[in-house]
Amino acid sequence: MKTFGGPVLFLDRADINTDEIIPAKYLTEITKEDLKPYILEDLKLPGFDPKGPKTKAARVIVSRGNFGCGSSREHAPWVFEVNGITAVIAESFARIFRQNMFNCGMAAIELPKADIDQIFSHSAGEDVAMALDISAQTLTLSGGGKQKAFSFDISPFDKALVLAGGWVDYADKQY
Repeated sequence: MKTFGGPVLFLDRADINTDEIIPAKYLTEITKEDLKPYILEDLKLPGFDPKGPKTKAARVIVSRGNFGCGSSREHAPWVFEVNGITAVIAESFARIFRQNMFNCGMAAIELPKADIDQIFSHSAGEDVAMALDISAQTLTLSGGGKQKAFSFDISPFDKALVLAGGWVDYADKQY
């Protein structure tokens, strides 16, 4: 079974769009793997380096509201997948991006703003990791010698997609 979690990449901004996740000029690439070096290439945030060690180590992204807005394309979740990112945690998601994450077997978890604010308060100057238990619908944040647990909601169908490894694996098992 796929493990969800690991080092966290904090992207403290709302409305991160799919062109910032994977620029449109790379949508002609033939394989998912070809997208790998271009993750978050056009995202501009103070102190953020898309080629830096925190981005390369990340397995979870934490962000603000309306994550994945803009053009609907599967390439945005794909670039996360090939870079080992298994989950995005945010206040809200663009509907199509969120469903594309589930369809690809990755978690797109919505938490209330107060919980996201608490998670961001752990991001200052230290390495933070997060473990997700999709079945139990919990995530645990660890860093600086502290742990904090949060619960989340996910529909039974989306949970089944994620646990199966995505839509294709789910369909293979069901039909």
